Amino acid sequence: MVLFLVAVAGVLLNTSAVDAEVLRIGGTGSGLGTVRILASAFEKKHPHLEVQVLPSIGSSGAINAIAQGALDIGLVSRPLKREELLFGLMVTNIYKTPFVLATERRTPAANLSHEDLARIYKGETKLWPNGERIRIVLRPAADADNVIARGISSKMSDAIDKALLREGMVVASTDQECIELIEMTPGAIGFSTLAQIMAEGRTAKILSYNGVFPSRRSLMNGTYPLSLELAFVTKPDRSFAVRSFIDFVHSPKGMEILETLGSIPFKDKQ
Repeated sequence: MVLFLVAVAGVLLNTSAVDAEVLRIGGTGSGLGTVRILASAFEKKHPHLEVQVLPSIGSSGAINAIAQGALDIGLVSRPLKREELLFGLMVTNIYKTPFVLATERRTPAANLSHEDLARIYKGETKLWPNGERIRIVLRPAADADNVIARGISSKMSDAIDKALLREGMVVASTDQECIELIEMTPGAIGFSTLAQIMAEGRTAKILSYNGVFPSRRSLMNGTYPLSLELAFVTKPDRSFAVRSFIDFVHSPKGMEILETLGSIPFKDKQ
């Protein structure tokens, strides 16, 4: 009898494991580290649900994957384009986080003004104060990082155009590749987010911008002007697992996690 009960228990455990619903999440790389931390906390509360956070496929990749049913939740860092709106997807705002200037940790710089930044990207300033060569890590022309950076000023927008046209420039295709190149390249500089750097435990050095250090507090009080907003995209007919995860992200525990990672959660789910 005891052996029979043990055998039944084993079957039930195996059935539970097999029947565990899998939630697939993917999208822009800047938010994947944050989502992994959220997913880990979520799974502790929902052991019957498994969250798979996939490698970076970008915002466009996430939107297309949701439309085709290849993902359950897409993570995006930009608004949907006109043609993407035709998919009829739901957009749920999650958080915003400081958009930051990051350098290799030994770089002898602590602050850059918007004028300094434009001169660097334009190629007019080529060396750090110690004489080390400045190496810019760029992103593809249409990337969300460039959209934010172009918004700094018309000079910065022009400087990015010129940087993208210069031969021999390094262009990182994903957020993870970008921060990795910044960390490993002497004199490197590029853009990232505070949440990504904190969630992934990165060693890159974060610079002040116009004399203000990027933090959750400085973003909230308006003294730090640059931010990146993250949102989930899903199909309208959300499954129980999808609804449960989004509810968790907007719960007190989810918002606490986001705040500890240097972000400002959006309390409104829509």
